[in-house]
Amino acid sequence: MERKEFLKRGFSALGLAAIIPVISCSNDTVDPVETSTDTSGSTSGSTSGSNSGTCTTTASETEGPFPTKSPASLVSNDITSDRTGTKLTVNITIQNKNNSCEGLADALVDIWHCDAAGNYSEYGGTGMQSTNYTSVHFLRGRQTTDANGLVTFTSIYPGWYSGRAVHIHVHVYNASGKSLLVTQIAFPEEISKVVFAQGVYASHGQADTTNAKDNVFGDGVSTELSTVTGSVSAGYVLTHAIVVSA
Repeated sequence: MERKEFLKRGFSALGLAAIIPVISCSNDTVDPVETSTDTSGSTSGSTSGSNSGTCTTTASETEGPFPTKSPASLVSNDITSDRTGTKLTVNITIQNKNNSCEGLADALVDIWHCDAAGNYSEYGGTGMQSTNYTSVHFLRGRQTTDANGLVTFTSIYPGWYSGRAVHIHVHVYNASGKSLLVTQIAFPEEISKVVFAQGVYASHGQADTTNAKDNVFGDGVSTELSTVTGSVSAGYVLTHAIVVSA
C-alpha cells in the first residue's frame, strides 16, 4: 500500500489501539500562530496561551504508520544519529489537566519523526517507504520529564512526505508506563518554507500538504501547533506544551 493511500484512508487500520480518547481541540488554549521572516533568513513563530489552572487536553492522533518499535531501548537526548539537516532543539512540557495544569514529573515521553528526505528509521523496503532503514533508529528517542514536566531533545528539523504536513509524533506515558496520550506536533508553515529552500532539504522541495489540508491536522491545530524560533544558521528551538489527564 502506498503511503499516500494509507493517509487517504484515514489511518483506518494502523495505530488505532494507541489512540487515547481525549477532549477535542479548542482555541481556548492557543491562539493562531504569528510568524515573520526578515531579510537575513531568520524566522520565528509564536503562540500564546495561559497556564492559570485551566487548560485544554491536547488532541489525540494516530501513532502510525511508523511508530517506534522498542522505545525503552532508545533513551537519549540527542536523537540525530547520522542524519543531516538544520539543527532543532525540541522542548516539550507535559502538563496534567487533573492537577491544575501543573507540569507532570517523571512522565515518559517518546518522540519520532522523518529525516530531511521524508524517511523514517526502523521501516522501509515497501510501497509505503522504498528506502530500507529497518536496521537503524535515527530520529527516535525517549526522555523522562523533570520536576517541571519538561523534556529536551536535540534533533534536526523534520522533512516531509507526500500527503502529510510537517510533524513530530509524541507518545506520553506516566511513570508506571501507562499510556496517557498519543499526539502529533505541527509546525508553523512559514518557517518550514525557509528551511526547505536550503541545504539538504532543497532537493526534496517544498511540502505538498498544508496543516489545513492534512489528514491529521485538517480539523485544527489549536492544541498541536508549536512555537518555533531561530534561524537556519543558528538552528531552531521548538517549544510546545502537551496537556494530558494523569
